[in-house]
Amino acid sequence: MELPQRDGDGYLIDMSVWTPEIGRAMAAEDGVELDDSKWQQILKARQYYEEHAVVPPIRKFAKYVGEDQKLMFKMWMSGPMKPITKYGGLPKPTGCV
Repeated sequence: MELPQRDGDGYLIDMSVWTPEIGRAMAAEDGVELDDSKWQQILKARQYYEEHAVVPPIRKFAKYVGEDQKLMFKMWMSGPMKPITKYGGLPKPTGCV
C-alpha cells in the first residue's frame, strides 16, 4: 500500500485521507504492532478529537478511555499520545507527549 504524504515525524499532512488501513500500514512501517486494545485507543482518540476538536493530554485521555496512565505508557513503550495520534491520523499532540 502506498502511504499518503507525511511530515518529518511521520504524521499525515492531510488528515482527511486517513483510513484504518492507512493507520495500520503506518504502524507496520514503524514496526509497531497494533493489538485490539491499542486500536481501540486510536479509535477513541479519533472520537475525542471529533467531539472536542483537540488532541487530549494523556491524563485526560486515560480518564476518557478508562485506562491507567502507567499501563498505557507500558503498552506503547513511550508517551502514548504520540503513536495514538500518529496512527489515528490526528494532529501532533502539543505540550507533554
